[in-house]
Amino acid sequence: MKNKKEVLLKLFISTLYLSAFTFGGGYVIVTLMKKKFVDEYHWIQEDEMLDLVAIAQSSPGAIAVNGAIVVGYKLAGMIGAITAIIATIIPPFLIISLISVFYNAFRSSFLISQLLEGMQAGVGAVIAAVVYEMAGGIIQGKSPVSVLIMAGAFASTCFFGVNVVFVILICGLIGVVRTLIARKEGNK
Repeated sequence: MKNKKEVLLKLFISTLYLSAFTFGGGYVIVTLMKKKFVDEYHWIQEDEMLDLVAIAQSSPGAIAVNGAIVVGYKLAGMIGAITAIIATIIPPFLIISLISVFYNAFRSSFLISQLLEGMQAGVGAVIAAVVYEMAGGIIQGKSPVSVLIMAGAFASTCFFGVNVVFVILICGLIGVVRTLIARKEGNK
């Protein structure tokens, strides 16, 4: 990038665009962020994207805003984070404001209800694509222990109904223990 103003402008336009065309929640924006920031702009690496998703998901608030904060901060510091936040918040704010004005008309419209049902199917497909792509990256680039932890976390939440908070805490604890063991072995 030539200068900070260009980076901020490109960041603003990118996050505004992503936020404006992301329907279905935060996990949908993860795929779009990966394509834009990793594949197209090469601002971040794919493994950084995995870290970004983990941070955005574990932080309070919307995953789209949290993800934009991390990317914005990495690119341009605090002003980048603020720029990304503003650009990410504008489209949902405008859309929700517009919907609230016409709520009674939307609530009873058969066409709108069918449109939203169709969008739910598309959102499910996008989320499945995100899971497939990110799991593939983890499986290819990580140790068998990491793959086992991922499979265990999935099984515990989907099949055994373990609360996600406990899964995150346990996985975080496992990560700390593995890091401490790796450092201890590295000092030998």
